Amino acid sequence: MGTDPTGTAADREFLHQAVRAAQQGRAEGGIPIGAALVVDGAVLATGWNKRVQLGSAIRHGETDALENAGRLPATVYARATMVTTLSPCDMCTGAILLYGIPRVVIGEHRTFLGGEDLLRSRGVDVVVLDDPTCVQMMTDFIAAEPSLWNEDIGVED
Repeated sequence: MGTDPTGTAADREFLHQAVRAAQQGRAEGGIPIGAALVVDGAVLATGWNKRVQLGSAIRHGETDALENAGRLPATVYARATMVTTLSPCDMCTGAILLYGIPRVVIGEHRTFLGGEDLLRSRGVDVVVLDDPTCVQMMTDFIAAEPSLWNEDIGVED
């Protein structure tokens, strides 16, 4: 648990898919946060933050990946890993806990530190890859769109 600067090759490949999803979201004018729901070593679904695109209050990368995966039995979530480009916010942390996802792989938490301690306290294995692509993607976005970023994380300008 904790920060793992290397991660497994599989973790890095799954993160690459989440990064591609985040880049898609940014290309659509949204916030560049992506996620992948991985079950039994295969990506079941990806998602990206669609708050801007859908005018949604709740479509973060992780919740979008869960929505894209569709309704699943608890036994599937119990074998899952949520891979996300950014440390999950309280809402996404809650969704991970609600569905009993036992492992989370995080691209970076330098630009935003979410509910990692809560996840760990509830027995979730949290791996932080400290991926430079994820850090740069968020650093560039926050510099370019500070108001949109603050809106996304619930901070007043």
